[in-house]
Parts: sequence; C-alpha cells; structure tokens
Amino acid sequence: MQTFDWIVIGNGLTGAALSYELARQGLSVLLLEKSLGPASATRYSYGGIPYWSGSTDLLRQLCQEGLARHQSLSEETGVSTQFRDLDLLLTVAPDQNPETIAHNYAAVEIPPLPISAQEAAEREPQLQVSAISGALTVRHGHVHPTALVKAYNHGLQKAGGRLVIAPVTGLVRMGDRITGVTTPTQAYAAGNVAIAAGSHTRNLLKTAGINVPVYFTHAEIIETPPLATTLRTVVMPAILSRSGLESTASQANVDALWDEAGHEIVPPILDSGCVQFLDNTVRVGQISRINTALNLEIDAAVSEQQLRQGIAPLVPALAEASGQWQACQVAFSRDGLPLAGAAPGMTGVAVFSGFNSPFALVPGAAAQFAQWATGQMSAVIAALSPARFSESQG
Repeated sequence: MQTFDWIVIGNGLTGAALSYELARQGLSVLLLEKSLGPASATRYSYGGIPYWSGSTDLLRQLCQEGLARHQSLSEETGVSTQFRDLDLLLTVAPDQNPETIAHNYAAVEIPPLPISAQEAAEREPQLQVSAISGALTVRHGHVHPTALVKAYNHGLQKAGGRLVIAPVTGLVRMGDRITGVTTPTQAYAAGNVAIAAGSHTRNLLKTAGINVPVYFTHAEIIETPPLATTLRTVVMPAILSRSGLESTASQANVDALWDEAGHEIVPPILDSGCVQFLDNTVRVGQISRINTALNLEIDAAVSEQQLRQGIAPLVPALAEASGQWQACQVAFSRDGLPLAGAAPGMTGVAVFSGFNSPFALVPGAAAQFAQWATGQMSAVIAALSPARFSESQG
C-alpha cells in the first residue's frame, strides 16, 4: 500500500489550495473529498477577495501573497479562475454616517473611501439611493469559487497528486501519531494528514482525541439562474453583523457547548448583500446562524423570505428574482485568525481551517504551509499555529 507524504481532507478552497501547493513542492499528495459537488462554504460563497483589508503586518502579507497567487494561478494551471477586479460598495444605513463608519477601516492597507448615496448609485445603478446614507468603496478582487477549486485540482493532478471521492470515517492513530485515514472501502497511509474539512474539522479531530477551537456558522443565501439584471459591483454592508456573532460564539466559556449538538449560542443575523458572476448568476445573502448541530433543520421558505426582504430596499430588482435558497457551514476560529500548522498533542496531523476571509488569505497561507511542510522556516505558520491556543491556556 502506498504511503503518501500528505493526505489532505476536504476539497473546498482550503483543501484544494493546500493539496496543490504541497504537490508543487514535490510531495506525494492524496486529496479526499466526501462527494462530488458538495454543498460547501466554497460552493455558495461570494468569491470576493478583500486583498485591501489586511489590518496587521501578518494579514497584509497574506493578502499580498494571496493576490499574487490569484494573478498567476490561471496561467499556471491552465484553468481560468475568472479572476477580476470590481468595485466593492459597503453600504451605510440611513441612520449612520459614512465618514464615521470609515474610521472603522482606518487600519486596513487600502482604506475604503466614503462616498454619497448618489455616487454609490452611479457606480451601481441597481442600488436604491433612498435605502442608504452613502457607502464606502474600494477595488475588490473576485473569482468564481468552483472555477478556482477546479484550477487547483487540475494543477494538483498535473503535479502528480491524486483526488479521490470518498468520505473520511476516521483517523488512524498509533500511539501519539496519526498514520493515515479510513474511508468506507479502504484505509490510506500517510506521513502526515492535513484536516481542511471546514465545519467538520473539529469533529474529525475529536475522533483522535485532539481539541482545537474551530467552529462554524450556518450560512444561507439565494442562488439565482442567469439574470437579465446586471450588477456592476459587489454590494455588502459596511458593518458586518457576522463578525460580532462569531466573536461571541467562540469564547472559551462556551467552547464545551460545541461538543454537543443543538445549542443555539446566539440568535441569527442578516447581512444583506449581493454579487453577480460572469455567467450572470447572482448570489443574494446572507443569513448567519450559530447552532452546534451540523445537520440543522432550517425552514427554507422563511429564510428565503427574510433574504428577499433584506435585499429589497437596497437592490429592488433582486427582491422577486427567480432563485433557490441554499445553505452551508462556514468555519471560523476564536481569534479571527485561521488555524494552520501542526495539531497540538499529536504528530503526523495538521490543521488548515477557520479562515474568515478565505479567498484573500488561503492562497498565500497554503503556499506558506507547503514551504513549512518541506522543512523551511515560516513565521506565518508559526503565527497561525493551533498551538497558540494551548500556549495561551497554559
């Protein structure tokens, strides 16, 4: 039986990028995904790349390195990711002041500029002027999420890696080392296993007795077929409620609740926004809810109505557009930084999950991880290591 240098679990953006970068370093790589076309966070994301948003030296570095990877990846792999630059409009509610809200972004590398409601409507003619007091605007990268994963998968296979569709049922443990994984039909051996399984990361690591502070939201959107309506920009609120939601739900005092299904730790919130892809399909979002059940029963009709009511004042043309409600889970960490590096208390297993701006941060972090995996020093991986939480508790 072949022993791979690395097995990567999960073929969303994180696993696809990581497996490709590991293979680029000359390592033998097996990428495992539970099903074809899973309803993953990558599949239903906006595909936005906020390369402008780095607010620390570490995040600025990852954003810059990620942008460079996006700019070269299509040519490198031979598969278009549909990478482009768009205007991002961060809408400001009527009772708020754009100039005041702009101060919230003062620390980022390229601060969005405040503009009037009329100026925002000139950039996005579908926007209803009366629904906002103004907006903040900045150039913003964009890809088609599934096209990006296809490019990474194609590059992996060109580099000699393998992609197998099979659900991982467990980690093979020998003493204090992980030596492979099991699936319903066979076991696979590896020198190292990387868990890039999004919302399933925590539970999968738990099977081997490893605890890491990675969590998930249930995200809900409407996905439309190609529309005659044309959007020129990405529209999102300037104040994202989701950030506070995740901060509250990942505090150490509620961590134990995540090991039991069915806890609604905080009430759901709605951040109304939209984006159109090059094929003219649109995604309208987003409801975020925190419940520790992976398989959560959600009333799709009620959620769809809430999403439509949320977008109606901003972009009336989308309120009644044909489309289907979709849901997925989105992983996040306790401190807003991703988890990338060796899992604590066990050898042979690593984590690559919890990215809150995945399309900006994952490409650069995956390349850094791959260099670290070949024995090169990486200050980035040292900073993102899951061990930072064990150290803070010690």
